[in-house]
Amino acid sequence: MADDETLAFYAARAGEYVQHGSDTPGTHLRAFMDRLPARARVLELGTGSGRDAAAMLSRGIDVDPTDASAELAAEATRRIGRPVRLLRFDELSAREEYDGVWASASLLHAPAAELTDDLRRIHRALRHGGVFTASFKAGNGEGRDRFGRYYNYPDRESLLAHYRAAADWSELTLEEVAGGGFDGEPTQWLWVTARH
Repeated sequence: MADDETLAFYAARAGEYVQHGSDTPGTHLRAFMDRLPARARVLELGTGSGRDAAAMLSRGIDVDPTDASAELAAEATRRIGRPVRLLRFDELSAREEYDGVWASASLLHAPAAELTDDLRRIHRALRHGGVFTASFKAGNGEGRDRFGRYYNYPDRESLLAHYRAAADWSELTLEEVAGGGFDGEPTQWLWVTARH
């Protein structure tokens, strides 16, 4: 279930938020795209600014872009020239439809109590051999940032436990990367890549 205070932040500051960050595809997005088959179908959870969707489209990937924020979806639709569907994680009902799922800095807003079920839904949405990459802000449990946005803030072991409880992945790797975000705070990112 989407958090009202988090959605209110994105509603109020969508225009500012989409200006943040670089247009150059990051290392993890490039690695994700490289692992996909030709003419892959990809579900993007949390399209945000549309930057990553634009990069995937430019590579010939068939992207199904989604976001829980109507305001961010509108911004991304303008950017990529195709509709961005409104979709909360708990509304995902697809079965074996995608060669990949990309969830950069989005599932970190999923309620901690819901995360295993969300990961199970993502596993069901993937075709056999499909790849799933997501990033989370590391921490010691649920909390909010200075903007009031909710985060599940997992540590390495609790995050991997959610993945293992959700499904029997054929691959599961976690990489820790120092970085930042919209809040300007130093952030330890947990990047997880899993394969159906």
